Amino acid sequence: MLRLEVLQKVVRFDDIRGRGYYDYWRFDAAVHLQADILPYLAQLSKLFQKENVNFMAIKNHVPVTMETLRKIKATGEQQPEGSFLAQVEEKVMEPYTDSLFRNLELRFQQLEILDAFSALGPPGSQSDVTPQLMMAVGTAVIGSLQFGYNTGVINAPQNIIESFYNETWTSRFSEPISQTTLTALWSISVAIFSVGGMFGSFSVGLFVNRFGRRNSMLMTNVLAFTAAAFMGFSKLAASWEMLIIGRFIVGLYSGLSTGFVPMYVEEISPTSIRGALGTLHQLGVVTGILMAQIFGIESIMGNASLWPLLLGFTLLPAVVQCVLLPFCPESPRYLLINCNEESKALSVLIKLRGTENVNEDMQEMREESQKMMSEKKVTIPELFRSPIYRQPIFVAIMMQLSQQLSGINAVFYYSTGIFARAGVSQPVYATIGAGVVNTAFTVVSLFIVERVGRRPLQLIGLMGMAFSAVLLTVAMALLDQLRWMSYISIVAIFSFVAFFEIGPGPIPWFIVAELFSQGPRPAAVAVAGFSNWSANFLVGIGFQYVEQLCGPYVFIIFTILLLGFFIFTYFKVPETKGRTFDEIAVGFRQSASHGADKYSAPEEFNILRGHDLNL
Repeated sequence: MLRLEVLQKVVRFDDIRGRGYYDYWRFDAAVHLQADILPYLAQLSKLFQKENVNFMAIKNHVPVTMETLRKIKATGEQQPEGSFLAQVEEKVMEPYTDSLFRNLELRFQQLEILDAFSALGPPGSQSDVTPQLMMAVGTAVIGSLQFGYNTGVINAPQNIIESFYNETWTSRFSEPISQTTLTALWSISVAIFSVGGMFGSFSVGLFVNRFGRRNSMLMTNVLAFTAAAFMGFSKLAASWEMLIIGRFIVGLYSGLSTGFVPMYVEEISPTSIRGALGTLHQLGVVTGILMAQIFGIESIMGNASLWPLLLGFTLLPAVVQCVLLPFCPESPRYLLINCNEESKALSVLIKLRGTENVNEDMQEMREESQKMMSEKKVTIPELFRSPIYRQPIFVAIMMQLSQQLSGINAVFYYSTGIFARAGVSQPVYATIGAGVVNTAFTVVSLFIVERVGRRPLQLIGLMGMAFSAVLLTVAMALLDQLRWMSYISIVAIFSFVAFFEIGPGPIPWFIVAELFSQGPRPAAVAVAGFSNWSANFLVGIGFQYVEQLCGPYVFIIFTILLLGFFIFTYFKVPETKGRTFDEIAVGFRQSASHGADKYSAPEEFNILRGHDLNL
């Protein structure tokens, strides 16, 4: 066992980062490392002090050290002057050369300990974040913003658009529209967006496999332009049909974007910050929702004269994305694994990482490419037939359902009405407040997902939402007897939204891409996206009727669902933090070979971490 007190002597404790390093070492050293690596750890900790916690300089020492050890092992050469190993005294190094090589190769290199160090700070402080990477990610999530904007934009001007429907109907048929017909047209206008999303999400694989990730995002902006034209000119043309067609087309665009964006971001991101950057997709979505809520205020664009501009605003982000995407690189994984263009993949990876030391990433992609070549093409039916893919696709679908069936859309679709019933004098501004909470806690998730992990955040979020749903139900049920319950209902809604963005909001989008290797990923993303949009459609159509039937007790249904998803996540969803795509896939393959029904998530987590279940 390691003498951990030595680490206490060599690690700086005069700042919080030094204490963080020691806490991480104390855990992983005790579990993974043997005593013969202690001199290396001691020297490494001194190097942290010498380099003043320069992450880029430190990070480059691990592969350099590994290569030096290989040379010593193979040829007996002395280490180069000035190298890291040269700092270790010769009398210490001699008896440890063989064991250092063996343990570093088999154990230390798998810990990704440096990635854990860099995750102690916000993403902006990490050496893995480069301008080229952030430009590519930022440009991609414009598609996420479009999805969020068009999800929320239809709510605020409802009364005005219904008046437009009535006027158009009267001018055509010389009689006012009936309430039944008006309700049906409005329901179609809202729901057709989700129908388009279902078709779009199911078509993701057709685009990304043929045209690539970046080019697919570029091409689909044609749909955004078309949708903006239909919706923006619907009033001028006195055609409610144009508005509905535009909603369907922008739904197609959004469905495709919810597949393209997480896939592209996951494939270009370093493993150490993959979850943080993956959360930016959800940040784009909630930012779009918040923009729609603000622009929909009557004094801005939610009025009788400007509502066509409110709906046609989707044109502007599409133009910006079309201008920026040509300057963004294609996914290096797509270039190497799908197109076999290794030189292009290497060039792109160097630009994205900001360093020429990308050998580890390239080797990982080569190995995945070789495995993919030995496999037949993975189709959607194959995902359900093969025992290798059946378990991860089931996890992916359930994660998507946990997002949509959690009740979050019910809260946002009808939040204004809930606030009005709670006695809020300006419910539209309270709804915007919920949107601000939505955005703020997505940022919180962005900063903690690489420290805490996906699985714990999902569990915390689900349980917090269940508690908030119970609180909201009690508050709404007692509102007539206790007027101060209106404040409790507002707190319950805000906490419900906050817990949603801690876990169930951002994590299901990007964890799907993490659960699958390059071959089955497009098909898996398509299936998961279709599940998400289908659940979205069902909630949007059915919640109003269920709410009329159940009254204030409607959120009890969501509470039961949330508890069910909590149990499923605890037993079946593995942790993916810090694991490469191939390591995650290997974990599921090993689980399938032992019988999926015998394994729970903690056991799968052990497989992913490299533990032997039989020991």
